[in-house]
Order: sequence, then C-alpha cells, then structure tokens
Amino acid sequence: MHWYRDYDKALVVAAKEDKDVLLLFQEVPGCSTCRNYGHNVLSHPLMVEAIESLFVPLAIFNNKEGKDKKILDQYGEPSWNNPVVRIVDEQGKDVVKRIGNDYSALTLCKRMIAALLKNKKEVPEYLTLLKQELDRLVSSNIKEKTFKMYCFWSGEKALGALDGVLSTQAGFSNHSEVVRVQYDSRLIQEEQLTAYAKKNACSPLKSAPYKLASNDLHYYLQHTDYKYLPLTEVQKTKINSALGNQKATHLFLSPRQKERLTQIQKGAFKKENVVHTEFTAAWNQGLEE
Repeated sequence: MHWYRDYDKALVVAAKEDKDVLLLFQEVPGCSTCRNYGHNVLSHPLMVEAIESLFVPLAIFNNKEGKDKKILDQYGEPSWNNPVVRIVDEQGKDVVKRIGNDYSALTLCKRMIAALLKNKKEVPEYLTLLKQELDRLVSSNIKEKTFKMYCFWSGEKALGALDGVLSTQAGFSNHSEVVRVQYDSRLIQEEQLTAYAKKNACSPLKSAPYKLASNDLHYYLQHTDYKYLPLTEVQKTKINSALGNQKATHLFLSPRQKERLTQIQKGAFKKENVVHTEFTAAWNQGLEE
C-alpha cells in the first residue's frame, strides 16, 4: 500500500479528491503487535483496495522526531505505542471514533464504512460484503442451520440469495442432500430463515451427521471463470446464488477483482481453481504467477 508521509500534503489531496484521510500512527520498526496489524489487517487485498481508493492513506511514525513528532503531539498520541487509526477530514478533524487498543480488521472496516456514511458517500458492495466476511469469522451473532432438500445445488442457489445468509455449504447427511448455512442473526431471525427455506422446498434438519460435498460446493460458480478468481466466502455464496438465479454478479466484486477476472479470461493468469483456497493466499498466488 502507498502511504503518504507528509500530513499537510495528505490534507491537500483529501480536499482535492473529496476524501477523508485514514491516519495511521505506527511504530517503525514495529513490535509484534504493529507487525501483526500490518500483516493481518493492512495487507488484506480488499482492505488495501478500500483504503487506497476511498481514503487518503497517511502514516505517522510514533517513534520518530521532526514532522512525525509534531503530528503526534498535535493529536495527543503517545510515542512508542501500538497502532492507532484515526479517520480525519480535510481539516484534520476526527470523522469517526479513534481506533486504539483494537487490532481487528473488522473494527477498521466498520469505521471506514461509518466514515463514508457520515459523509453521505456510497459504500461499495464489496466493502459491505467484506465487513460481513470479517464478522462471520469472529461474531457470536453468526449462527448455523442445516436444511435438507432434493438437490443441494438448488438449495445453495435459493438460500444463498437471502439477505443475512453469509455462507452455504453443500453436503450429505444420512444419504440426504443438505446445505449448511451460516447466517447473521442480527440481519435475519431463525424463524424467517426457516420460513423462507420451506417456501423454497428446503426443510430444517435437526442434529445429524454432516459430510461436506467438496466437488459440489458452489456448483454454479464452479462452472464459470469465477472459480479461478480469489473470493471471500461471502462473495462465493452470493455470486454462486446470483449465477444460479441468472442475476448480475459484478456488483459483488471490487474494481481490482473485476480487473483480475478480465485478465483471467484473457489468459493473463493461470486458470487454477481456487474455490477451496483462502482468499489472501489465492490472491498472492495469482500475483506470483
């Protein structure tokens, strides 16, 4: 990621481009917390894209003298500290609550969305899906439920389209085809999910053995070039469902993912199925090739 290092210049760019500044106070060379924040949060391809395209990235070192120390003092930030993020406007004023003592990608993603909304800016769909993906991995509000149906391809297609459903997995249980669903209970209640499922010929399954059907996972996606494109689990679920329902799919992608898909289709990247590969690993693997 390209970071501005001059505070005044970053504010000028922010005013010119009508963006807020994402201001990172960081120790360099950093402690393990600082390094992990860089590797695990600030290096996620979709986070990088969102920060670079929607904000003006500015890094201030909290263990340096000169201009860095001046900005550190201006905001009352401690020196030799763990990472702190502020999102400020073109005048340097806080737009949303400062991030300190929280080193999660989810919190940063939420603050970025909050800043965009506060300024009445459009939140790209890929950023909303990224928040859901990060939430899916850590939140206690994410629940699971399994449904039985005559065909799990149709089950994934139907259930994946529902707002609040974050992932679907085709599988088998006692010789029946089933789909295991992860959903956000803040966005959809279990009763709503079950009612929707029943209308789509899917019946809830009580506790039973479950075996993932790897070769049939995201059936519709796996019959297109999307299987070569690095996607988060939420993106895979939504795109697979959209393909099955003959709906538009590009709205779920970031601009760089759209560009990567075009390059894949032109043969600029090796066509290797990455449906079962973790997103960042798949993205970096493609770049290395």
